Amino acid sequence: MFKRIVGYLKTLFRVKAEGAMNPEIEIEQAIGEARKQDQALRNQAAKVIAHRTKLESRIENAADDVGEAHEMAKQALLRAETANGEGNAAEVERWTNAASSLAMKLQAAENNLDSLKEQYEIAMQQADEAKSAVQQNAMRVEELAAKRLELLGQLEQAKMQETVNSAVATMSESLETDSPSLASVEAKIEDRLTSAKASAELRAATPEGAETELREAVSLARADDKLAELRAELGLDTPSGEIEA
Repeated sequence: MFKRIVGYLKTLFRVKAEGAMNPEIEIEQAIGEARKQDQALRNQAAKVIAHRTKLESRIENAADDVGEAHEMAKQALLRAETANGEGNAAEVERWTNAASSLAMKLQAAENNLDSLKEQYEIAMQQADEAKSAVQQNAMRVEELAAKRLELLGQLEQAKMQETVNSAVATMSESLETDSPSLASVEAKIEDRLTSAKASAELRAATPEGAETELREAVSLARADDKLAELRAELGLDTPSGEIEA
């Protein structure tokens, strides 16, 4: 049970930590690690290639040693043969011993050369593998760099969209809380208009309303009479559509 709780807490902490991470920092961290590994790989490959180059130099020296020992052994044998023809036993022994010693050096030099050649073949293969690994990893770094640009572009788009969403949400909240809706304004106007019509209708149904209507009719009639009188004084014809009183 205790292990399950510990495991749960570890998972919870990891999820929380991952959620709190900045994507931009994670992208830069990933490309940084890739470049760091690429540099380490290049350093190792350089050592492998340097080892191959050293072997090339050692093989050349070993070949020179073989050639020199071979030539000197031949010369020692020739001199021993010359001394033998001259009947000089001491010189024969001397050059024969020298030829034997040079023959052992020649054998050792040839063995060393063969060993170096075997090492060189391995070094050649390792160098080729190292160069291939560097090339493949370089391509991977380039792909990560391109992916980095793509992800940064997407992240920037996401940030812009989040900003727009936040602005729209703020505007919506402001409109909902601070400004009256057209529906509520329309309802208020309709209520006032309805109330006004109702008041007018009620007033017209009362004696006061009837009296007001009569007064308005009388006022209009008097106004028409006064207008006709003024036209007569001015000698103007009565407009068509009007009937003289």
